Amino acid sequence: MNFELNIQESLKAAMRSKDQAALRALRALKSAILLAKTEAGAGDGITDEQGIKLVQKLVKQRKDSIAIYQQQSRPDLAREEEDELAILEKLLPQALSPEELESLVRDVIARTGATGKAQMGLVMSETIKAAGGRADGKTISPLVARILGQ
Repeated sequence: MNFELNIQESLKAAMRSKDQAALRALRALKSAILLAKTEAGAGDGITDEQGIKLVQKLVKQRKDSIAIYQQQSRPDLAREEEDELAILEKLLPQALSPEELESLVRDVIARTGATGKAQMGLVMSETIKAAGGRADGKTISPLVARILGQ
């Protein structure tokens, strides 16, 4: 089942169960999908990889909103964002373990021939591609910096 159909079915299930957090999260995702499909150069549909990137973007937005709401002493709004975040995170592939991620970074460094922090951007971009949505830049960056700095 492709990504869009999966989201549509999840949205229907959330409507039937009257799960408000899931409805908010899935509607936001559906909106992001529609926007992505109407962008210049977009094809007929959205690939699974593009869908994962959209979910990652929404997850990051929710995390940023939670931090802001907590700073402003708005636990009610933060709780809503946390509920949506939990729904969106279920749509992401399982994250790489720290050991798997380190192995992946070392493989990318060996493949690219990077020798120092000057090539950190190259290693970061290749690692993010190789991780396929299973690790984010915030997790990868310090690991790449540590390994290249050795």
